[in-house]
Amino acid sequence: MKDNTIEFETEDGDKVLFAVLEQTTLGGVNYLLVEAEDLEEAEDEGSFLVLKELRDDSAGDMTTFDIVDDEKELEAVIRIFDELLVDLDLEV
Repeated sequence: MKDNTIEFETEDGDKVLFAVLEQTTLGGVNYLLVEAEDLEEAEDEGSFLVLKELRDDSAGDMTTFDIVDDEKELEAVIRIFDELLVDLDLEV
């Protein structure tokens, strides 16, 4: 596994590799900008997802991430990623 990749397990138990493009924190919440590592899994080349870290103290050390689908939250996080990654033109 490369240093910039992370493996996620879906609710169905499938494993998916993502390349982590950037990480940021907004309001104490961690966000990842990721792109599917296997382009066959990506809908379009250059497509990306913004994942939000969810903390569940009852789950112990397990960390979960969910896709950000709230439009206002997504726009705010994308603005930050856009500033951090000036060589990418991110569009929601």
